[in-house]
Amino acid sequence: MLLRFTKMHGLGNDFMVLDLVSQHAHITPKHARQWGDRNTGVGFDQLLLVEAPSNPDVDFRYRIFNADGSEVEQCGNGARCFARFVLDKRLTAKRQIRVETKGGIIELHVQNDGQVRVNMGPPRFVPEQVPFQAPEQALSYALEVDGQRLDIAALSMGNPHAVTRVDNVDTAPVRELGPKIEHHPRFPQRVNAGFLQVLDRQHGKLRVWERGAGETLACGTGACAAAVAAIAQGWMDSPVELELPGGKLTLEWAGPDAPVLMTGPAARVFEGQVRL
Repeated sequence: MLLRFTKMHGLGNDFMVLDLVSQHAHITPKHARQWGDRNTGVGFDQLLLVEAPSNPDVDFRYRIFNADGSEVEQCGNGARCFARFVLDKRLTAKRQIRVETKGGIIELHVQNDGQVRVNMGPPRFVPEQVPFQAPEQALSYALEVDGQRLDIAALSMGNPHAVTRVDNVDTAPVRELGPKIEHHPRFPQRVNAGFLQVLDRQHGKLRVWERGAGETLACGTGACAAAVAAIAQGWMDSPVELELPGGKLTLEWAGPDAPVLMTGPAARVFEGQVRL
């Protein structure tokens, strides 16, 4: 059978989006690996599945597979593309959309200017909820990587993040340290590794090594985690504008128990079909 798909991106973080509401198919990690290959497949950072909800209080179910076939809990840039997709495909007429994910329920708002604002829910700092191995909760932890000490913030935005502050994000050893942090034994489900440069109280630069995908042009949940870490540790003030290799995101966080609000663009690249 042939499945229709849409290729989209949020600040260069790219996705293959499948409508499994009007089309019916069983998608497996094998399909994600096959289609995710940039030489022999469609090529993407993540595969996004739009499904009918199992919860009557939400509009859709949203599933995410990395290009390596691993299923993940959350993807902020993907959430913005998800919102544009269901509206453009007329799967809904709503501009305020509630979506269930593996990491919890999120709320999406498609603004009149085409930007998408996402309520990502509150961050989680309890080590067991990240998950991260630590004797007690703290804003900063010492992590030993290759014999050197890194000071990281460990938190969950529906998926696990480790945020490290660096002097210069352009020269930071993201490709060297990223995979070592991702697979560090203190993160039992692996982790996304963010490298943050603070420019001033409300502006910063960020690069992210994503779990299961490598370095991407942008990571929405990574930007949320970096902004939260910076605000919590007193480096920055909300709202925060972060510049990623693919473009800029605006993040708002009012403090403990408050949700993180992320605003940014989503763009359609092309339509296609794949044979299942």
